[in-house]
Amino acid sequence: MAKKIIVADDNAIIRKMLRRMFEAQQDYDLCAEAENGQEAIALAIEHRPDLIILDLEMPVMNGIDAAREIKKALPAVPIILFTQYADIARGSAFTNFPVDRVVSKNEGMSLIGHIRSLVSA
Repeated sequence: MAKKIIVADDNAIIRKMLRRMFEAQQDYDLCAEAENGQEAIALAIEHRPDLIILDLEMPVMNGIDAAREIKKALPAVPIILFTQYADIARGSAFTNFPVDRVVSKNEGMSLIGHIRSLVSA
């Protein structure tokens, strides 16, 4: 059975790219997409995914605040922060991020490998 994944990014092009990437993967199913952190929380509670990918900078609620709320409701669900600010997010000032992994959008091709390391198909 395919693992369910939710993607939250305010950039429609990024969501489309990720959708296509998951369509090529038989063991992962993109079950929902959100444009902001608040939508991501609601979709996470509704769909109970196996993994969530969040952008850092989103309107209404950013990825960090959304991750905190999601971890309260679904503490075992891994969260990947997929951001163009990965170098900053990996810095020592951000060690208390409520995410399991930070992946740079510049390294998008490595995303499936990160997902596989967090949830086995």
